[in-house]
Amino acid sequence: QVQLVESGGGLVQAGGSLRLSCAASERTFSNYAMAWFRQAPGKEREYVGALSRRGASTYYADSVKGRFTISRDNAKNTVNLQMSSLKPEDTGVYRCAAGSQVTTSDRWYDYWGQGTQVTVSS
Repeated sequence: QVQLVESGGGLVQAGGSLRLSCAASERTFSNYAMAWFRQAPGKEREYVGALSRRGASTYYADSVKGRFTISRDNAKNTVNLQMSSLKPEDTGVYRCAAGSQVTTSDRWYDYWGQGTQVTVSS
């Protein structure tokens, strides 16, 4: 059982930056592909980006490409989401997820964090 805990959310003005972190309890953290999803009030969960097990490959949703960067540190069992040039439409609860393969579908991720709120004001 992998436990994931996100941190780093908060309130930021449009155009600002924020860095989210996700800490994993599992020592075999490097066995998992990792992803970030977000959900705004009244909307469906949205894929943000994903990272392969060793971090060699990263994938992003078109809506965040060029603004967000995902990275991982397997020695520290953490995955990070660096967000810049934030827009009000980036507002939502951000959750990290762990799974056996990189995919844009949330169905394939087995473990989820509770989420951290990101609010971007205009």
